[in-house]
Amino acid sequence: MSRLAPFLVTFLATATIFSLFLLYSPNPFLISPKQGLNDLNSVQNQTSIRAAQKEHQAPDRTNIKLLPPPKKEEECDLFKGHWIPDLRGAMYTNSSCATIPESKNCFRNGRRDRDFLNWRWKPEKCELPRFDPKTFLEIVRGKKMAFIGDSVARNHVESLLCLLSQEENPKDIYKYSDDRFRIWYFPQYDFTLMKLWSKYLIAAEERMVNGSGSGVFDLLLDKVDDKWAEQLPELDYAIFSAGHWFFRLMYLLEGDKLTGCVYCNEPNVTEYNNSQALRMAFRAIFKYINDCKNCKGGLLTLLRTFAPAHFEGGAWNTGGYCNRTSPLSKGEIDLGRFDWELRSIQVEEFERAKKEGEMEGRRFGVLDITRAMLMRPDGHPGVHWGNKWMKGYNDCVHWCMPGPVDYWNHFLMEIIRNEGGLVS
Repeated sequence: MSRLAPFLVTFLATATIFSLFLLYSPNPFLISPKQGLNDLNSVQNQTSIRAAQKEHQAPDRTNIKLLPPPKKEEECDLFKGHWIPDLRGAMYTNSSCATIPESKNCFRNGRRDRDFLNWRWKPEKCELPRFDPKTFLEIVRGKKMAFIGDSVARNHVESLLCLLSQEENPKDIYKYSDDRFRIWYFPQYDFTLMKLWSKYLIAAEERMVNGSGSGVFDLLLDKVDDKWAEQLPELDYAIFSAGHWFFRLMYLLEGDKLTGCVYCNEPNVTEYNNSQALRMAFRAIFKYINDCKNCKGGLLTLLRTFAPAHFEGGAWNTGGYCNRTSPLSKGEIDLGRFDWELRSIQVEEFERAKKEGEMEGRRFGVLDITRAMLMRPDGHPGVHWGNKWMKGYNDCVHWCMPGPVDYWNHFLMEIIRNEGGLVS
């Protein structure tokens, strides 16, 4: 044992020194810097190091493709666009809608072409949603809506009735003797729809000759038509339109004072044109609405702009006709026509009233249908008038049902939805 002691001491000392060398040497087998680097770049070490670098290193921005900033959404103008083919056709027929009036039931009265139904309105920068009767009735649940104006306003509400009847058939709860004042009720939705006849919207009295109407009217510029004014406080939606009655001899009065005339050619009487008379009428009705003290706070007043007629070869009583079977393009319409002039006057007065009314919390909207309907000379009954409508003349004023007039209600649904149709 004594002989082994020196050996063990020597062995242990040597082992300790070698262990310390292994422990503290950065690379005990390093021969040269180059050789050490080669060892570190072994396959296993290289994979491990690159993975660590990939996780923590800053990205190489030289290879990144920057996305462009999102485009600012452009405001959609529903009323600027064109008609495009649409093979879905009409949403109703003269058999699925029982309320189509005889005078607009073009197929029953002999119209054979159907291409005029196979078009839809396409705004330039967006889409016009297709009318949905259930959605419309949900928007107007518990509300009252009135169409106020002449026979073209009646045409508009008749189209709406057909569209809504695909969801629910209304109850006809009131009918005036000459069909110019009617009320329908949709019980499932507690919605009331009214048609209020008013040729000029302002008060007007026809001059009588030997007990018969003369076709000459006195227009009271400072008084609106009582027939709709009496109903206005009950309404949630009031849709105004007029224009076609302004093309006749009229005398303009304020109070008892004659202030001018249209088409009278009388000495000492100021001569106005029909556009000026139309402006004064719309200014009067919008002022009345803005001054209304007992109207509902949520009343939405809508202007439906002038609906163009499409007589060719003369007027309604001088042999004019409308026998086209397809729409016009944007380039084919004439914005210098009187139709566009009347529309522009209506919109100007609407904008004036809207600016003044918004200060008092009034709500206004516009169904600017004139441009779209200038492109639709194919949509009128024409010779297919039936039931002695227009006394046998071509009807190029009113609109076939079904037909492009139904798009007025596509517009209407979007307007009342966008203008806060769900406000209680």
